[in-house]
Amino acid sequence: MSNCAIVGINWGDEGKGRMVDLLTEKYDVVVRFQGGGNAGHTVINELGKFALHLLPSGIFRKGVVNILGNGVALDPENLWSEMQEVESNGVSLTPENLKISDRASLLLPWHRDLDELEELRLADKKYGSTKQGIAPFYSDKYQKKTILAGELFYPEELKSHLSDLMEWKNLTLTKVYGAKPYTMEMLENWISDYCEKIKPYICDTGSFLRKAQKEDKSILFEAQLGSLRDLDYGIHPYTTSSNTTAAYAPIGSGLPSARLDSIVGVVKAYSTCVGEGPFVCEMFGEEAEKLRKAGFEYGAKTGRPRRVGPVDIVATRYGVEVQAATEIALTKLDVLSYMDKIPVCTHYTLNGERTDSFPFPSALKNAEPEIEYFEGWKCDISGIRSWDDLPKAARDYVSYIEKAVGCPIKYISVGPERDSIIIRK
Repeated sequence: MSNCAIVGINWGDEGKGRMVDLLTEKYDVVVRFQGGGNAGHTVINELGKFALHLLPSGIFRKGVVNILGNGVALDPENLWSEMQEVESNGVSLTPENLKISDRASLLLPWHRDLDELEELRLADKKYGSTKQGIAPFYSDKYQKKTILAGELFYPEELKSHLSDLMEWKNLTLTKVYGAKPYTMEMLENWISDYCEKIKPYICDTGSFLRKAQKEDKSILFEAQLGSLRDLDYGIHPYTTSSNTTAAYAPIGSGLPSARLDSIVGVVKAYSTCVGEGPFVCEMFGEEAEKLRKAGFEYGAKTGRPRRVGPVDIVATRYGVEVQAATEIALTKLDVLSYMDKIPVCTHYTLNGERTDSFPFPSALKNAEPEIEYFEGWKCDISGIRSWDDLPKAARDYVSYIEKAVGCPIKYISVGPERDSIIIRK
């Protein structure tokens, strides 16, 4: 059995879904092990273009079993909507190819309310939340105040549990934020409209994964966001509320005994960032807008313009270390083809001194980028499928990144389509 995790190395939006869609050809099972509907994985294949938020990106491959693990923030409303959209485009979803862990906690309607209310309260100090309820959800999960998906099979206990949680949560909604309280009728309608729809897909996925492991099945673990958004290792407090690292994959998937044979860290050929927080290499003005338009850098979930910059060697090296990446997939190299000179953030300057170490979050606001420029290749590379056929300037650029971050670059994406890829031997 070969187990692989595909993870983000930077701030998220690196192109993980594109890589999962490509590599699932070699795997039997794909598992989403953390995060929720607050970010998207864009996948382009023969069926069309899809922006997935909760569904694993292996859902388009026939014969692959896709699992939402216990570490996921399971939003029944958003998941059902996404399932309908995918099915309307010819993708078959059945309990055989999509399974939801009975130990995944449900993201409840009030979680989105609280997310938005808190961002409004914070005003100009907001975290840049996508307002999908992720932080309130994980807060409640660690307070043991959520509903497990498996509780949908125990309606009497579920109703009693929901009633207790509602009484507790209404105190916060009404007393702290002055918002309207929830009623049991509202929650019962929510269960009927969304939870009952996904109920046929809920099962003991841990048992399924253990059986797959015994049968020597290959498993691909799919992460959301990237190293710098990890709750423990990211740019705190401008992180997500879960662990985005490969080390969490066995826990969040429901297979704690899993060992990872390879970890593919996905890095964009330049840097992007959605939301608030320090972004040392950020470009501004006309230069930034040209790059944003060339790469169509707008959030898959929010549509927000992404902040952009050159590839950041300091942050990327740190991300590779945090993920323990064994190889890199470099995406969107073709986007840089319009540039005469390609900027790279090679070092930081902090308190007047050069550093190659990623600073502690509190120090990041004082870090300044050191920029060096590489020759551009000024030609269309989207049709190239061989390393040797890339222009020398493009090969030099990739080789520099590889050496600087200390991890081999095996995959080079030169377009969004599944086959727009160069695989180095």
